[in-house]
Amino acid sequence: MSKINISDVVNEGKFNRFHIGLLICCCLIIVFDMFDLVIYGSVIPILMKEWSISPVQAGAIGSYGFFGMMLGAIFFGVLADKFGRKNILILCVVLFSIFTFLCAFAPGPTPFSIFRFIAGVGIGGVLPNVIALLTDYAPKHMHNTMVSIVMCAFSVGGILAGLIGIYFIPLMGWKSVYWVAAIPLLLIPFMIKYFHDSPAILLMKGRINELRFVLSKVNDRITLPPDAEFVLSTDKEDPSSPVLALFKNKRALGTVMIWIAFFMCLLMINGVSTWLPNLMFSAGYPLGSSLSFMIVLNIGAIIGTLILGGLADKFGVKKVLVPMFIMSAVSLTLLGFKNNMAILYLLVFITGACTMGAQNISYSFVSQYYPPLMRSTAIGFASGIGRIGGIIGPTFGGVLVSLNLSAQMNFLSFAIPGIIAALAFSFVPLKITANKNIKEKDIA
Repeated sequence: MSKINISDVVNEGKFNRFHIGLLICCCLIIVFDMFDLVIYGSVIPILMKEWSISPVQAGAIGSYGFFGMMLGAIFFGVLADKFGRKNILILCVVLFSIFTFLCAFAPGPTPFSIFRFIAGVGIGGVLPNVIALLTDYAPKHMHNTMVSIVMCAFSVGGILAGLIGIYFIPLMGWKSVYWVAAIPLLLIPFMIKYFHDSPAILLMKGRINELRFVLSKVNDRITLPPDAEFVLSTDKEDPSSPVLALFKNKRALGTVMIWIAFFMCLLMINGVSTWLPNLMFSAGYPLGSSLSFMIVLNIGAIIGTLILGGLADKFGVKKVLVPMFIMSAVSLTLLGFKNNMAILYLLVFITGACTMGAQNISYSFVSQYYPPLMRSTAIGFASGIGRIGGIIGPTFGGVLVSLNLSAQMNFLSFAIPGIIAALAFSFVPLKITANKNIKEKDIA
């Protein structure tokens, strides 16, 4: 009886039709995941008038979705490692699609808020499972590239939300934008038929026929003997407690440092995204130019994510992340000084590439740092902790603006979390990673 290491089968595979189909479907899920989250911004002015709610109430309604995301990332991340990623991911898509769609039929702010919160729970559970699923099946040399492509779909979803809001609301009213949220339900039959759980979970649950089938799709150049015994090259982990496993086998320091980095990075990103136009306007730049900086910031995020993904596959994720966070802090600091417009746009572009781009690649780092049986849990907790920073970020920016500080001090204050994130990632030990099929140089 021959032994076949399922990790080697996946890692040595070539990018093929299986990966293309998985990538396209995951991108579509992420596009609508982001669409459902940000479309609320397009209808705020209308809802404030129609329901006679104050700006504070409107802001609170918006925050419910973010709190739901935080809980969903942690809750569904843990469940996925226990019961399999496929069914949990399908459940998350159903949740965010149906409850975002139901927002169109909400008679007032209270049911609308409840629907947004539940949709947020589903939205939060999508990302940990999508990234874990891609890492489970991506060829070794494509891990970071595939994740970076999917992460760019977030920006596409944001753009789609804006375009649909611009064209649908004047024609059919604000409720029409929420009808679009039902479209991802059309993906469910494809997910049921073509998605599979992690190879490690299939092996653990004894679903050998499905494991054999999916491995033949992932690596169509390998022959699997009928009497093959499938094994996984990873330390023995307790599958019943993936949360506790985050701190076992000398992973405690790495886990805590990753959480600090995610918290700081999302604080910086959400704070800058929310307050950049206002800060630039306060610094003396025209409002139109200040708004255009946001477009450049997001273009930088897309291009930066794709470039960093390729570099991470070539040199290792950590070797890319640490200098990128340092560069983000430097570029943010320089934004506080008067420069000509060309240099300013370049600095904003670099800021987007080195903040949002580096954060996107950070998810890929986490997915490779932990063994398969705790991968969704690890990403879910990192994402959930990061969401807390993301919630604090806009408030942090508001406090800075209220203090009437100089432009230099405002941008320096946003740069400091980038330095802390870089330091945190630099302290993550790599030699203790329990996922032995990934060598230190692969994520260094």
